[in-house]
Amino acid sequence: MLMAFAGSTVAGLVGSLLGLGGGLIVVPMLTLLLGVHDIKYAIGASIVSVIATSSGAGASYVKSHIANIRVGMFLEPSTTLAAILGAFVTGFLDDRVLYVLFGCLMAATAVAMSRQKEGHQRPLRPDPIADRLALHGGYHDPATGKDVTYRVCRSRFGFIVSGFAGLVSGLLGVGGGIMKVPIMSLAMDMPMKSATATSNFMMGTTAAASAAVYFARGDIDPLIAGPVATGVLLGATVGSRMLRKIEARSLKLAFMAVLLVVAVQMLLKGVRG
Repeated sequence: MLMAFAGSTVAGLVGSLLGLGGGLIVVPMLTLLLGVHDIKYAIGASIVSVIATSSGAGASYVKSHIANIRVGMFLEPSTTLAAILGAFVTGFLDDRVLYVLFGCLMAATAVAMSRQKEGHQRPLRPDPIADRLALHGGYHDPATGKDVTYRVCRSRFGFIVSGFAGLVSGLLGVGGGIMKVPIMSLAMDMPMKSATATSNFMMGTTAAASAAVYFARGDIDPLIAGPVATGVLLGATVGSRMLRKIEARSLKLAFMAVLLVVAVQMLLKGVRG
């Protein structure tokens, strides 16, 4: 339990900094290092930890105005409904299939993060939906001392793809941030920090919807989920304060290396059984 708490604290810290939730570290940690043989229990604990991440980091991001509440509420219905569907589907899949899916997902995340270019500006495209719903935003960045303003684009595309992010969240217990952040940053032209903060703000609702399904099915063990959620909450609270003042480039590079290593391990476990 102490190891689960310590590892989950790191997961919450990294998850809140990158808007990915703690699930990408929590599930491999529980299954590969701590001997949780049924991955469904690990995913159930991860779902609870995602709620803790959102609770610890989301409030801080909203208070500092980095999180875009309007964008979060706009994307949430699509994400939440798909998360419930993903949670139901998990109950019918073999553990080996989930290991392979998780490994592929982590490898794809590392590749997507390596191709993401911060500061790249594209020509603005008019978006009547974003204009009508006032989805555009801005915030003060303490790391640079500048005020950042932005206009949201491709909101319809973002809404549709967010449904797939919710499906992944419910299926694998990872919070959906691995897709939400690239969607908001690359497709909807939101700054990386705002996309990360908004993803953290959204994850709690998405995870809570699928957690009910896992709980009803008996896939949430309090002895596993308790220390994991506590550690993630502590790490997410610290990470939310760090995000305002640091550049995430070095952290992202280190995290990509971890993702690739664990992805290989998860794939081998899924293939070998």
